[in-house]
Amino acid sequence: MAEEERVDDHYWATTRAWVTSTLGAGERIGAVERLRGGWTSEMRRLRIDRPAGGPTHLVLRSFVQPFFLEHAEALLGREAEVLTLLGPTEVPAAGLHAVDPAGLHCDHPSLLMTLLPGTVRLDDGEAGARAELLARQLVTIHRTAVAARPREYQPWTGPERVRIPEDTARPELWERAVQVIRRDPPPYRGTFLHRDFHPGNVLFSGTGAELRISGVVDWVETSWGPADLDVAHCSTALALLHGPAEGLRFAARYTAAGGVLDPDPAAHLYWRLLDALAYAPDAEKVATPWRELGRTDLTPALLTDRLEEYLAALLVSPR
Repeated sequence: MAEEERVDDHYWATTRAWVTSTLGAGERIGAVERLRGGWTSEMRRLRIDRPAGGPTHLVLRSFVQPFFLEHAEALLGREAEVLTLLGPTEVPAAGLHAVDPAGLHCDHPSLLMTLLPGTVRLDDGEAGARAELLARQLVTIHRTAVAARPREYQPWTGPERVRIPEDTARPELWERAVQVIRRDPPPYRGTFLHRDFHPGNVLFSGTGAELRISGVVDWVETSWGPADLDVAHCSTALALLHGPAEGLRFAARYTAAGGVLDPDPAAHLYWRLLDALAYAPDAEKVATPWRELGRTDLTPALLTDRLEEYLAALLVSPR
């Protein structure tokens, strides 16, 4: 078996042939590396050897899990459209190279895109500085004018779907939070949303004064909806990664950067809790890829505690 095939959990000979068919004359796949830190799809970095000019790199996303296979055509089709729309904008997104959303030519539905510089950084060092950059980047995303409006947002939980931790000492706290999202969604002024904007989907380069965002990835959930929803999602992730205080600060960072949130505290609280409760009971969905990237301290117990403290703080003041 070729070296490229041994590095992957799933055989991909047909996909490899499809990738090769999209390359230029004399170009070939020189090496393949499995990328870690995601949970919805398999990601591979491909070194493309060229006859002249040195190698270049592409990134291959392939959906292999049953749930995502069922929705792959819509998800990858959306990401392909969004990457094309973002091409002429200031948002540092990858460029679309090719896409097979239905898996007609690949072993699994796949999208091929350019490689962005930088790395995902989830450690506590420079967490505040990165959060400042995240806020500014999110303002830029929300101000982006695109030629076609994406689909309306979809909630990722509901009051009947929330899983309250079985061993919590504060079940009434969770019930209060669930009660908040039993109302109809507040009216909102829509904007262009990434919809899954959090530190795991942002690439950084440099340190200190040279710290920069070099890329924003994973555009399969791009939607149209309230800016509060993107802010809420990043806030919850920061609370889980770095503690509730960092999550609580993010909305203020966003507005200081020029972003506009709903002035109604009740509406603001609704969006914050709608997002946070989707992580209940232990945020394991995101914790697994975060641990793969080095955050082995993020145990289910720690994340449940952080989520509970974050909910408690929001119910005192949504900030």
